Amino acid sequence: MPSERAPQHDPRHEPVMLHDVVDALAVRPGGRYVDATVGLGGHASAILEAAQPGGRLLGIDRDPQALAIATERLAPHGDAVVLARGEFAEVARICEERGFAPVDGILIDAGVSSLQLDTAGRGFSFRRDEPLDMRMDPDGPTTAADIVNTSTEFDLAATIFQYGEERRSRRIAKVIVERRPLRTTGDLARAVEAAVGRRPQDRIHPATLTFQALRIAVNGELEQLEAALDAAHDLLAPGGRLAVISFHSLEDRMVKQFIRDHTRDCICPPKQPICTCDHRATLRDVVRGGRTASDDEVARNPRARSARLRAAERLAVAA
Repeated sequence: MPSERAPQHDPRHEPVMLHDVVDALAVRPGGRYVDATVGLGGHASAILEAAQPGGRLLGIDRDPQALAIATERLAPHGDAVVLARGEFAEVARICEERGFAPVDGILIDAGVSSLQLDTAGRGFSFRRDEPLDMRMDPDGPTTAADIVNTSTEFDLAATIFQYGEERRSRRIAKVIVERRPLRTTGDLARAVEAAVGRRPQDRIHPATLTFQALRIAVNGELEQLEAALDAAHDLLAPGGRLAVISFHSLEDRMVKQFIRDHTRDCICPPKQPICTCDHRATLRDVVRGGRTASDDEVARNPRARSARLRAAERLAVAA
């Protein structure tokens, strides 16, 4: 049987778009950086190395297992790194408490980590039959089982449609409600298969979008990202950069719109004849259109397939 313990740090673990991230952040010696989703510490380690001599990094994660691994991995950097447990939406508070502002760069890796996907018992994957949990913070108040077993059919369908962009959400919600209670990832995967079917030629499991939707709902991922983007914008020093890796269209659209709004001098409706918003650009887009992982990286690390990197630089003064 698989171990319930978190996997130890694997030196072969490859952080997504590692060199692209360091390049997008324009990491420089002596700079001060924040990895708001430090995970296993791969991006953080590369940022710290590029920031020497004199560079420092604050790493944040809400998963204590991830922090334990990151602590071990980043230990050779000594006092140059500080780690804190918290949600990435709390980046402003955590930086203030540690006197770590303004900063020269902030990274937000918005995807579920390989640790969470691969650790037995966390309930993120339908590849193992285990408790239906999906909490990134194991102390969080709500599990995926809570949502599927207590939501109304209407609310459940809305969650699956909104966060999974699953057009068959009503059919799926109906079968889930008929089969309640659902206790395990296997229960949920089988319910989705019963609702929509599964063809032998399908490369993607029919429950993929439903699992995505529930994970987003359990962890408040979009609300977290929205708050983190606003906080990161205000934490950046002039010339500082924000880099965000997203893994699905909902996240990417939010990041794209955020950068677009802050790189424009006017955000009034297009047909409004006179500007009344008094908005001024505070960011410059430095990765126009976003960047995706190379074919070579995807071949090595299939999880990089859906990753998209966007980045922006804080203007020295409002335009």
